Amino acid sequence: MFGKRSTSSGTIEATRPAPAAEAPPPAPQPAPPPSPKPQDGLTPFPSDGLGASLVPAPAPPRKSASVAMPSIDTRRSDSYYETKGTIFGALIEAIDLAQLARLDVDSAREEIRDIVNEIIAIKSIVMSISEQEELLEDICNDVLGFGPLEPLLARDDIADIMVNGSGTVYIEVAGKIQRTGIRFRDNQQLLNICQRIVSQIGRRVDEASPICDARLPDGSRVNAIVPPLAIDGPALTIRKFKKDKLTLDQLVRFGTITPQGAEILKIIGRSRVNTVVSGGTGSGKTTLLNCLTQFIDHDERIITCEDAAELQLQQPHVVRLETRPPNLEGEGQVTMRDLVKNCLRMRPERIIVGEVRGPEAFDLLQAMNTGHDGSMGTLHANSPREALSRLESMITMGGFSLPSRTIREMIVSSVDVVIQAARLRDGSRRITHVTEVMGMEGDVIITQDLFVYDIVGEDEKGNLIGRHRSTGIGRPRFWERARYYGEEKRLAAALDAAEVDAADLGR
Repeated sequence: MFGKRSTSSGTIEATRPAPAAEAPPPAPQPAPPPSPKPQDGLTPFPSDGLGASLVPAPAPPRKSASVAMPSIDTRRSDSYYETKGTIFGALIEAIDLAQLARLDVDSAREEIRDIVNEIIAIKSIVMSISEQEELLEDICNDVLGFGPLEPLLARDDIADIMVNGSGTVYIEVAGKIQRTGIRFRDNQQLLNICQRIVSQIGRRVDEASPICDARLPDGSRVNAIVPPLAIDGPALTIRKFKKDKLTLDQLVRFGTITPQGAEILKIIGRSRVNTVVSGGTGSGKTTLLNCLTQFIDHDERIITCEDAAELQLQQPHVVRLETRPPNLEGEGQVTMRDLVKNCLRMRPERIIVGEVRGPEAFDLLQAMNTGHDGSMGTLHANSPREALSRLESMITMGGFSLPSRTIREMIVSSVDVVIQAARLRDGSRRITHVTEVMGMEGDVIITQDLFVYDIVGEDEKGNLIGRHRSTGIGRPRFWERARYYGEEKRLAAALDAAEVDAADLGR
């Protein structure tokens, strides 16, 4: 049989395993009640399209402090993990991992299930059919996937998975964080999964290199930090991406922006307006940036620079660049600034920086101001005004000895629009500002809002009630650029419709 070899306690016969129905009959004592399979025991939530997105699904009703949040999966007993450890050890002894690696995933799962069924029969382990199926799925996930995380990764309504050591797993659903009952066998199993994830992109995480940023095959962002820096065991954070890419039209249906505001964002993306997407952690900056890039012409050459490649552009002419951390000797590091400086030599038409967090801000502003119109980037800030201040601070911290006025003049001549995204306290995500950078008066940067989001109240379930409104600007600063690309009629129609809506709201 596939992959069988002798063990110290005996040999597993090289015959096809008997089906589960032919296993020795269980002892007369009653079997424990079956535990639900991880996939079946998950508490259902409405799919809100989160995963660092701007989707504002309605939050569940408020609960008092004494009411526990619903738990995902039930905690298994120690005897379950003891039985699983015994079977897992026998499996490792009985299977040829090198031969297993040559099979596709489905075939490998079938082989593992066959061998585990035979081990259960040989060792006369008593368990119900549902428990046996649950154990088989767990072991297959351990060998071929990411262990206990697999049921969570399979769900498309989870935005974040936060693992705080082997016994504590939190998730974010509908903008709310809740604890699950999922746990790992021990910290070593969790560390092995962390190493498996980061090794897929040629990185490592261990005591010598205890911090690592990585990504899953679907683009989900991963951060791992392990002992000795993480005191209570490895900490793993996964920002999940939706399988189906969100569009601006979907964001309109979710209430993230009005139809008129979305039309203006489409024109901004099409007309090569230099754009900065600002927002806090989890506000949906990357999702919004992905939506804006959908309106880039397919004949433009785009180069993206990211710490961990998350952007999922649909254009055919895209070059993706990714930073590299230093090796154990402290050498070989490639920073974001190195990437931005290098991509200027690669004949880009647009440069997109996944997140601006350091001195690369200077190079991005230079690119925006030297013929690479339509460049985009994201940064962390709580308002458009703070976003411009952060750009100035990042350039200053980069060691550039330039006067503040010179830096501000560079920002004004480079950045055209700041789009502010926010995650509100009820878990919903909104675009709160679409703001233009107008110029300078003295040493102060002047901005004007095209759209803002006002919170007007709260319903009985704790969900915030708000509205987007136009500020009445009839001719934005990028009007001539829109005209150059033949978009001035659409822009005028969107602005007029927004003013009509604003007048209706004012009645």
